Amino acid sequence: MCILWRITSIPFKWCWRLLNFIREFILNVFLLVLISIIVGIYLQMRHTSPMLAKGALVIDLTGTVVDKPAMNHKFRQFGRELLWASSNRLQENSLFKIVDTFRQAKGDANITGLVLSLKNFAGADQASLEYIGKALREFRDSGKPIYAIGDKYSQAQYYLASYANKIYLTPQGGVDLHGIATNNFYYKSLLDKLKVNSHIFRVGNYKSAVEPFLLNNMSDDARKADSRWVGQLWQYYLMTVASNRKTTPEKLFPGAQKILEGLRVVNGNTAQFALNNKWVDEVASRAEIDAAMTKAFGWNKHEKAFNGISIYNYQPVTLKQHGGQIAVILANGSIIDGLETPGSVGGDTTADQIRDARIDPDIKAIVFRVNSPGGSVTASEVIRSELASARAAGKPVVISMGGMAASGGYWVSTPANYIIASASTLTGSIGIFGVVNTVENSLDSIGVHTDGVATSPLADVSFSKMMPTEFSQMMQLRVESGYGNFITLVAQSRHKAPEEIDKIGQGHVWIGNDAVQNGLVDQVGDFDDAVRKAAELAQLKEYQLKWYLNEPSLWALLHTQTSSLIYALLPQFIRSWLPAPVTQVVERLKIDVGLDFHWNDPQNCYAFCLSCKQILR
Repeated sequence: MCILWRITSIPFKWCWRLLNFIREFILNVFLLVLISIIVGIYLQMRHTSPMLAKGALVIDLTGTVVDKPAMNHKFRQFGRELLWASSNRLQENSLFKIVDTFRQAKGDANITGLVLSLKNFAGADQASLEYIGKALREFRDSGKPIYAIGDKYSQAQYYLASYANKIYLTPQGGVDLHGIATNNFYYKSLLDKLKVNSHIFRVGNYKSAVEPFLLNNMSDDARKADSRWVGQLWQYYLMTVASNRKTTPEKLFPGAQKILEGLRVVNGNTAQFALNNKWVDEVASRAEIDAAMTKAFGWNKHEKAFNGISIYNYQPVTLKQHGGQIAVILANGSIIDGLETPGSVGGDTTADQIRDARIDPDIKAIVFRVNSPGGSVTASEVIRSELASARAAGKPVVISMGGMAASGGYWVSTPANYIIASASTLTGSIGIFGVVNTVENSLDSIGVHTDGVATSPLADVSFSKMMPTEFSQMMQLRVESGYGNFITLVAQSRHKAPEEIDKIGQGHVWIGNDAVQNGLVDQVGDFDDAVRKAAELAQLKEYQLKWYLNEPSLWALLHTQTSSLIYALLPQFIRSWLPAPVTQVVERLKIDVGLDFHWNDPQNCYAFCLSCKQILR
């Protein structure tokens, strides 16, 4: 019996030992990761940038450019490097820090030029590209050269490269100029197959945010509206780049057929075509480009490269500012109810920042930077009300619109003394909608039913039951009332009759120049113009900017870094099991359907523009 027990127990003992080994191994791995995170954060905090004797500032941007980066992307990048992962193209860079760096480098005697190395630059909205381009032009006009080097250029990369004195391209490379398009998912058929009932409440002929729930393709009204602003954005792009390259928009982009003809002439050689079409100045190998950069900036024996410093390591001395303070508050991302989360605008968080600026006696004016497609009506009103209080307290409020300030993004702009938008800003989209989905038919098809009692039809609202008629009527009245309030706020702000605003409202998206013409915006300009206007209204001859940015706590740093490691590893595992098109569809659905937006308005009412996506890549 003992022998039998020993024989049968041996496998169980080995299995138990194996489980213990796996458990201890996993715990040890997490311990090592945690230690690495703490050490990494410590080293980042103590990190001192290398000094540059003389040479180039290398603009090796990685990821996208936004007004307000989500917290701790620097540490996310560190985590990816720790795990030998590829560069993080989802990293976010501060638009204002980039522009400020260019302007300080312009006057730095150690910086003798710029090198645009943009292979990892994933894009930005067109208004941000225009602002960066302005700083690049200032740098170039100071007499210091700009060189662009690359194996290939996307449209966003080429926009910035066009400001260079000379553009280099490697022999197997190309310039991807193709135009601008919008593509959204429509899933009415899917909802029908899933037997999901989408109850839509909206006001506005052009309020296309809910069309994916109702249709399988774009409506004629939405197509007409989007065609207008998409065409205008592309013309702005072509005019700027053509001017930089000393050509005409027609020669720069002669159309798809002529591009095909040109490619046939050079047997599909995209680099030669780019050279023939004067998109680039020279086609050269990497070794030849390195030699040219070495000739321009000298050789660094230690780094075994031309003399240069990355934009991420360059830390110029910040000049001390004097005069009254102008608060700069950023509203970057979708507007949600409650506290701010990375990539979104928290109604309570933003209102608290505005209140702090309002009661601070040192703050003389507020520049409110809006780059948002809108979101929660409740949160938008919380922000708007606080801005109105700041203006009533005698502090001028100037709105600086970024790539988009649409729907709720325009709602929060209404209390301003003055509104400035970029020529390519998407704004307007004055309209409101509500969405409530119920799945009673889906549950019924699998044999699940809901029943109960209620004291009122308004109490008997559930995602698992048919929506009561009374509640449906109440929602529509609520949405119509919200639209009426929206129209009234805009009319009062812009000194127009509500009927005039209704004509240019109805959810219609306007581009910056059109918004000025129809009175929704006071001036076409950029962030610099907004700051100058705020100083003028506050009668400040000298001023300094006070930026309202949330500083992360140590716990937040640890939490974000841990998430970064999971973020860096998990997608690789998923991609190894799923076909590439599947993961691409999932990412697009998150953006187009708004799955990454927190639909948390307590009244289920939203002023949101899903079509206002214009990240140029």
